[in-house]
Amino acid sequence: MSSRQLTVRIHGALNDFVAPERRGQTFTHVLQGSPSVKDLIESLGPPHPEVDVVLVDGEPVGFGDRAEADTRIDVYPASDPSAPQVARVGPPIPDMPRFILDVGLGRLSGFLRMLGFDTLWRNDSPDDTLARVSRDEARVLLTRDLGVLKRSEVVLGYYPRETDPAHQLVEVVRRYGLTSRMRPFSRCIACNAPLSTATPEEVQGRVPEGVTQRHSHFQQCPGCQRVFWPGTHHERMQKLVETLRKLEQSS
Repeated sequence: MSSRQLTVRIHGALNDFVAPERRGQTFTHVLQGSPSVKDLIESLGPPHPEVDVVLVDGEPVGFGDRAEADTRIDVYPASDPSAPQVARVGPPIPDMPRFILDVGLGRLSGFLRMLGFDTLWRNDSPDDTLARVSRDEARVLLTRDLGVLKRSEVVLGYYPRETDPAHQLVEVVRRYGLTSRMRPFSRCIACNAPLSTATPEEVQGRVPEGVTQRHSHFQQCPGCQRVFWPGTHHERMQKLVETLRKLEQSS
Protein backbone atom coordinates (compact mmCIF):
# COMPACT_ATOMS: atom_id res chain seq x y z
CA MET A 1 0.00 0.00 0.00
CA SER A 2 1.37 3.45 -0.92
CA SER A 3 2.23 5.88 1.86
CA ARG A 4 -0.30 8.54 2.80
CA GLN A 5 1.31 11.89 2.07
CA LEU A 6 0.37 15.52 1.91
CA THR A 7 2.21 18.62 0.77
CA VAL A 8 3.10 21.33 3.30
CA ARG A 9 4.36 24.89 3.14
CA ILE A 10 5.15 26.83 6.32
CA HIS A 11 5.21 30.59 5.80
CA GLY A 12 6.94 33.57 7.35
CA ALA A 13 8.13 33.63 10.94
CA LEU A 14 6.77 30.13 11.59
CA ASN A 15 9.85 28.83 9.78
CA ASP A 16 11.77 29.60 12.99
CA PHE A 17 10.28 26.37 14.36
CA VAL A 18 10.78 24.16 11.31
CA ALA A 19 13.71 21.88 10.53
CA PRO A 20 16.36 23.86 8.58
CA GLU A 21 15.98 21.83 5.39
CA ARG A 22 12.24 22.60 5.30
CA ARG A 23 12.38 26.34 5.92
CA GLY A 24 10.84 28.35 3.10
CA GLN A 25 10.29 25.14 1.15
CA THR A 26 7.30 23.12 0.00
CA PHE A 27 7.79 19.58 1.28
CA THR A 28 5.94 16.30 1.58
CA HIS A 29 4.94 14.77 4.90
CA VAL A 30 3.83 11.23 5.61
CA LEU A 31 0.63 11.10 7.63
CA GLN A 32 0.53 8.92 10.72
CA GLY A 33 -3.08 8.09 11.54
CA SER A 34 -5.65 10.85 11.14
CA PRO A 35 -4.31 13.84 13.08
CA SER A 36 -6.11 17.13 13.54
CA VAL A 37 -4.73 20.11 11.67
CA LYS A 38 -3.47 21.50 14.99
CA ASP A 39 -1.63 18.30 15.87
CA LEU A 40 -0.15 18.00 12.40
CA ILE A 41 1.19 21.57 12.44
CA GLU A 42 2.67 21.20 15.92
CA SER A 43 4.32 17.90 14.97
CA LEU A 44 6.18 19.91 12.33
CA GLY A 45 7.33 22.48 14.88
CA PRO A 46 5.16 25.64 15.02
CA PRO A 47 3.06 26.16 18.18
CA HIS A 48 -0.61 26.74 17.41
CA PRO A 49 -0.92 30.15 19.19
CA GLU A 50 1.43 31.61 16.58
CA VAL A 51 -0.63 30.27 13.66
CA ASP A 52 -3.18 32.64 12.13
CA VAL A 53 -4.33 31.16 8.82
CA VAL A 54 -4.44 27.55 7.63
CA LEU A 55 -5.40 26.65 4.07
CA VAL A 56 -6.05 23.18 2.70
CA ASP A 57 -6.07 23.20 -1.09
CA GLY A 58 -6.58 26.94 -0.91
CA GLU A 59 -9.57 26.85 1.43
CA PRO A 60 -9.46 28.01 5.09
CA VAL A 61 -9.83 25.32 7.75
CA GLY A 62 -9.82 25.19 11.54
CA PHE A 63 -7.51 23.49 13.99
CA GLY A 64 -10.05 20.74 14.64
CA ASP A 65 -10.35 19.64 11.01
CA ARG A 66 -8.63 16.42 10.05
CA ALA A 67 -5.53 16.35 7.90
CA GLU A 68 -6.03 14.25 4.79
CA ALA A 69 -3.67 12.63 2.31
CA ASP A 70 -3.14 14.04 -1.17
CA THR A 71 -3.85 17.61 -0.12
CA ARG A 72 -1.74 20.75 0.23
CA ILE A 73 -1.64 22.64 3.52
CA ASP A 74 -0.34 26.21 3.85
CA VAL A 75 0.30 27.62 7.33
CA TYR A 76 0.68 31.36 7.97
CA PRO A 77 1.70 33.25 11.10
CA ALA A 78 -0.07 36.25 12.57
CA SER A 79 0.63 39.65 10.99
CA ASP A 80 2.03 38.07 7.82
CA PRO A 81 1.32 40.41 4.88
CA SER A 82 1.34 37.46 2.46
CA ALA A 83 -1.49 35.66 4.28
CA PRO A 84 -4.76 35.66 2.35
CA GLN A 85 -7.65 37.63 3.84
CA VAL A 86 -9.77 34.66 4.85
CA ALA A 87 -11.19 33.16 8.02
CA ARG A 88 -8.53 32.94 10.68
CA VAL A 89 -7.82 30.29 13.27
CA GLY A 90 -5.96 32.79 15.44
CA PRO A 91 -7.93 35.16 17.68
CA PRO A 92 -7.77 38.93 17.21
CA ILE A 93 -5.30 40.87 19.34
CA PRO A 94 -7.08 42.29 22.41
CA ASP A 95 -7.50 46.07 22.48
CA MET A 96 -5.38 46.18 25.62
CA PRO A 97 -3.38 42.95 25.88
CA ARG A 98 -2.65 41.48 29.28
CA PHE A 99 0.23 39.08 29.77
CA ILE A 100 1.45 36.13 31.80
CA LEU A 101 5.11 35.11 31.57
CA ASP A 102 7.00 31.96 32.45
CA VAL A 103 9.68 31.78 35.12
CA GLY A 104 12.54 32.54 32.73
CA LEU A 105 11.18 35.90 31.60
CA GLY A 106 11.32 37.90 34.81
CA ARG A 107 13.19 40.88 33.37
CA LEU A 108 10.81 41.05 30.41
CA SER A 109 7.89 41.16 32.85
CA GLY A 110 9.45 44.19 34.52
CA PHE A 111 9.81 45.95 31.17
CA LEU A 112 6.18 45.28 30.25
CA ARG A 113 4.98 46.56 33.61
CA MET A 114 7.16 49.62 33.16
CA LEU A 115 5.27 50.31 29.93
CA GLY A 116 1.99 50.03 31.83
CA PHE A 117 0.82 46.54 30.82
CA ASP A 118 -0.91 44.20 33.24
CA THR A 119 1.70 41.44 33.48
CA LEU A 120 1.69 38.40 35.76
CA TRP A 121 4.98 36.72 36.63
CA ARG A 122 6.25 34.54 39.43
CA ASN A 123 9.51 32.65 39.76
CA ASP A 124 7.71 29.43 40.71
CA SER A 125 4.65 29.21 38.41
CA PRO A 126 4.13 25.61 37.20
CA ASP A 127 3.34 25.02 33.55
CA ASP A 128 -0.26 23.95 34.11
CA THR A 129 -0.95 27.15 36.07
CA LEU A 130 0.51 29.31 33.30
CA ALA A 131 -1.68 27.62 30.69
CA ARG A 132 -4.82 27.72 32.82
CA VAL A 133 -4.49 31.38 33.82
CA SER A 134 -3.73 32.33 30.23
CA ARG A 135 -6.97 30.68 29.13
CA ASP A 136 -9.19 31.75 32.02
CA GLU A 137 -8.07 35.40 32.02
CA ALA A 138 -7.49 35.75 28.25
CA ARG A 139 -3.84 36.65 28.85
CA VAL A 140 -1.09 36.37 26.27
CA LEU A 141 1.31 33.66 27.42
CA LEU A 142 4.93 34.58 26.73
CA THR A 143 7.27 31.63 27.11
CA ARG A 144 10.38 30.08 25.62
CA ASP A 145 9.07 26.63 26.49
CA LEU A 146 7.39 25.23 23.38
CA GLY A 147 5.79 22.45 25.39
CA VAL A 148 3.83 24.98 27.42
CA LEU A 149 2.87 27.03 24.36
CA LYS A 150 1.55 23.91 22.61
CA ARG A 151 -0.86 23.01 25.42
CA SER A 152 -4.35 22.86 23.99
CA GLU A 153 -5.85 25.32 26.51
CA VAL A 154 -3.47 28.10 25.45
CA VAL A 155 -5.17 30.41 22.94
CA LEU A 156 -3.04 33.56 23.08
CA GLY A 157 0.71 33.06 23.13
CA TYR A 158 4.09 33.92 21.70
CA TYR A 159 7.61 32.51 21.82
CA PRO A 160 10.20 35.33 22.07
CA ARG A 161 13.04 34.48 19.71
CA GLU A 162 15.61 36.73 21.36
CA THR A 163 17.32 35.91 24.64
CA ASP A 164 18.15 39.48 25.70
CA PRO A 165 15.19 40.96 27.64
CA ALA A 166 15.39 44.38 25.94
CA HIS A 167 15.33 42.72 22.52
CA GLN A 168 12.48 40.47 23.64
CA LEU A 169 10.56 43.60 24.58
CA VAL A 170 10.98 45.00 21.06
CA GLU A 171 9.65 41.71 19.65
CA VAL A 172 6.57 41.71 21.87
CA VAL A 173 5.84 45.40 21.27
CA ARG A 174 5.95 44.83 17.53
CA ARG A 175 4.00 41.57 17.61
CA TYR A 176 1.10 43.03 19.58
CA GLY A 177 1.23 46.63 18.36
CA LEU A 178 1.80 47.96 21.87
CA THR A 179 3.35 51.35 21.15
CA SER A 180 0.10 53.30 21.03
CA ARG A 181 -1.16 51.43 24.10
CA MET A 182 1.84 52.17 26.32
CA ARG A 183 1.21 54.01 29.59
CA PRO A 184 4.78 54.27 30.93
CA PHE A 185 5.39 54.37 34.69
CA SER A 186 1.75 53.74 35.58
CA ARG A 187 2.25 50.27 37.09
CA CYS A 188 4.51 48.84 39.78
CA ILE A 189 7.37 46.96 38.15
CA ALA A 190 7.72 44.78 41.25
CA CYS A 191 4.15 43.61 41.88
CA ASN A 192 2.08 44.81 38.88
CA ALA A 193 -0.37 47.00 40.85
CA PRO A 194 -1.43 50.36 39.38
CA LEU A 195 0.50 53.24 40.92
CA SER A 196 -0.96 56.34 42.55
CA THR A 197 0.62 59.79 42.91
CA ALA A 198 2.06 60.86 46.24
CA THR A 199 3.37 64.05 47.78
CA PRO A 200 6.84 64.42 49.31
CA GLU A 201 5.19 64.55 52.72
CA GLU A 202 3.44 61.22 52.15
CA VAL A 203 6.68 59.41 51.28
CA GLN A 204 8.86 61.05 53.91
CA GLY A 205 10.80 58.35 55.73
CA ARG A 206 10.19 55.81 52.98
CA VAL A 207 12.83 57.14 50.57
CA PRO A 208 16.56 57.82 51.02
CA GLU A 209 17.49 60.96 52.86
CA GLY A 210 17.49 64.05 50.67
CA VAL A 211 15.28 62.61 47.90
CA THR A 212 12.26 64.65 48.96
CA GLN A 213 14.37 67.80 48.72
CA ARG A 214 15.52 66.99 45.18
CA HIS A 215 12.21 65.69 43.82
CA SER A 216 8.61 66.77 44.08
CA HIS A 217 6.89 64.08 41.99
CA PHE A 218 6.43 60.62 43.51
CA GLN A 219 4.37 57.52 42.87
CA GLN A 220 3.54 54.82 45.35
CA CYS A 221 2.30 51.26 45.07
CA PRO A 222 -0.75 50.38 47.16
CA GLY A 223 0.27 46.73 46.97
CA CYS A 224 3.90 46.45 48.02
CA GLN A 225 4.26 50.03 49.32
CA ARG A 226 7.24 50.81 47.11
CA VAL A 227 7.87 54.44 46.20
CA PHE A 228 9.06 55.59 42.79
CA TRP A 229 10.51 58.92 41.64
CA PRO A 230 12.17 60.15 38.41
CA GLY A 231 15.77 59.24 39.19
CA THR A 232 18.53 57.75 37.05
CA HIS A 233 16.67 54.47 36.49
CA HIS A 234 13.61 56.42 35.36
CA GLU A 235 15.74 58.30 32.82
CA ARG A 236 17.11 55.06 31.36
CA MET A 237 13.61 53.64 31.06
CA GLN A 238 12.38 56.85 29.42
CA LYS A 239 15.07 56.47 26.75
CA LEU A 240 13.86 52.91 26.13
CA VAL A 241 10.29 54.17 25.73
CA GLU A 242 11.42 56.75 23.18
CA THR A 243 13.38 54.09 21.28
CA LEU A 244 10.24 51.93 21.05
CA ARG A 245 8.21 54.86 19.75
CA LYS A 246 10.82 55.59 17.08
CA LEU A 247 10.73 51.95 15.99
CA GLU A 248 7.01 52.25 15.29
CA GLN A 249 7.52 55.43 13.29
CA SER A 250 10.18 53.77 11.16
CA SER A 251 8.26 50.53 10.55
